[in-house]
Amino acid sequence: MHYRVLARKYRPTKLSELIGQGAMVRTLSNAFASGRLAHAFMLTGVRGVGKTTTARIIARALNCVGVDGKGGATVDPCGVCEHCVAIAEDRHIDVLEMDAASRTGVDNIREIIDGVGYRPVTARFKIYIIDEVHMLSKAAFNALLKTLEEPPAHVKFVFATTEIRKVPVTVLSRCQRFDLRRLDQETLAAHLAAVAAKEGTVLSAAAASLLARAADGSVRDGLSLLDRAMAHADTSLGDGEIRELLGLVDRTRGFDLLEAIMRGDVATALAGLSALHRDGADPIAVIEDLLDLVHWVTRVKLTPDAARDPATSEIEAKRGLDLAQRLGLPALARAWQMLLKGLGEAREAPMGLAAAEMVVIRLAYAAELPSPAELVAAYRQGAQTPSSLEAAAIGGASAKKEPSAAPPQGLPDGAATGARRGGAATPSPGQTQAALARKPEAEPAVTPISAAQANPTNFAELVDLFAMRREGIVHAHLTNNVHLVRFEPGRLEFRQTSEAPATLPSKVAALLSAWTGRRWVVSLANEPGEPTLAERGRIEDAAARAQIARHPLVRAVLDVFPGATIEAVRRKEAPPGGAEIDVPQEFGEGDELS
Repeated sequence: MHYRVLARKYRPTKLSELIGQGAMVRTLSNAFASGRLAHAFMLTGVRGVGKTTTARIIARALNCVGVDGKGGATVDPCGVCEHCVAIAEDRHIDVLEMDAASRTGVDNIREIIDGVGYRPVTARFKIYIIDEVHMLSKAAFNALLKTLEEPPAHVKFVFATTEIRKVPVTVLSRCQRFDLRRLDQETLAAHLAAVAAKEGTVLSAAAASLLARAADGSVRDGLSLLDRAMAHADTSLGDGEIRELLGLVDRTRGFDLLEAIMRGDVATALAGLSALHRDGADPIAVIEDLLDLVHWVTRVKLTPDAARDPATSEIEAKRGLDLAQRLGLPALARAWQMLLKGLGEAREAPMGLAAAEMVVIRLAYAAELPSPAELVAAYRQGAQTPSSLEAAAIGGASAKKEPSAAPPQGLPDGAATGARRGGAATPSPGQTQAALARKPEAEPAVTPISAAQANPTNFAELVDLFAMRREGIVHAHLTNNVHLVRFEPGRLEFRQTSEAPATLPSKVAALLSAWTGRRWVVSLANEPGEPTLAERGRIEDAAARAQIARHPLVRAVLDVFPGATIEAVRRKEAPPGGAEIDVPQEFGEGDELS
């Protein structure tokens, strides 16, 4: 048996069967009812929305004679008379269809002009359907003008085009124009689900939504994709099969990738991209999906009601609102521009995955940088190099970042490197030094510190650095109100209690960058983290007191003095001369009771 693809099998045969074109259907219906039929129609719209189908429906409606052969032009053709059947089978002698993409010259139009003078052979009207009419040459358009303006009463023209701007206005002014709308995602998804049900296939709502999104408003593209999907699994189709078929990125994994990028976590972002590629996702599709997610987050940030749309999935609504609250518009706008530029580069690159990885790396490093407005404001105020608002914001900080003093020789090495990696969004080192040269009085000198102090190897050493630099308030917060999650040179991630100010991450990053001469990224996390340094000290003190209290000598002393307790255990330095001290076995060397 000859198989007919879904796009042909379910092609509408009546105006009432057209979906998503209410305005045009209503206008044509009223025109047929009142007899106000134009002599030329111009149908325009994107591919697959029904231009050629509508042209054939108009031809059938104009020439239908009804079941009894005595009917007139009607908006609801019978579909069984000789004219309806012949037009549906593309064999009607009085309905001539021409593809202007292959017949563009003036000679082809002369054939039409010569045939206009003859009356139809069997039908009521002689109808000329010219598809992709914008492809006609200028001479062909000029040759058609006079006939198009004053055609015989028995002739109708129906034009279809996807490029209405290429059609001369002299032609447009002689036609009744109809703009066929791109179908919205919800309507197209419902149509695809209905067609799948007629074919005996269960199409889930999520799968239908994915197909409708990929079709981009085109009914024909949607049905072609459904045809392909049904060949993949013809009994039941879920969103997993559709994503695998189309090479799309899972929405949850897409949000995870975007969050890692905006957090500046390059290793996690690259691992996520590699995992998506191993699972069959096209690198170009990954970048396109990141663009879509950035657009969605930006839209939710500006109009939070968009997340409450019933057509929006729960994942998009929840994750979109969360990221919108933690990311600023400058960061989102910069991400959009860099992804858009990276998409073009990836499409032209010989290795798509490598190009996509470079886009992710570039965007991750740029996410750690302050916005241009923050840089300008900081240098105008003579402040230190501002730390990354985006890196702090993705961790949960939402308050405005505090500026801090800039070193005298331009950006620190880490920030300058980040500026170069981030592209044109930040001033170059030469521009920065020129700006600094104009305001030397706003550049306080930074006291040099030792190499060991400049490179803390653990969190405790980092906190001690704030004590040595007499930043008592910050030191107190880091000691009492901060739970360490991750630490590595140049990067710090922690969870802070409600007693700590929201500006703590940005201030810590700014001070560390200025003191150590390297860029520090400080961000907040939702993980529980380790106990605070103060809590850790109390735990260690309690353990030391418990251990010493078990020694027989200490127990004897406590028995002699009822009610006495061990309040502290202090380290005792060795006496001068290096004399040996007899220390009980259970005591730590140099421990002293009080």
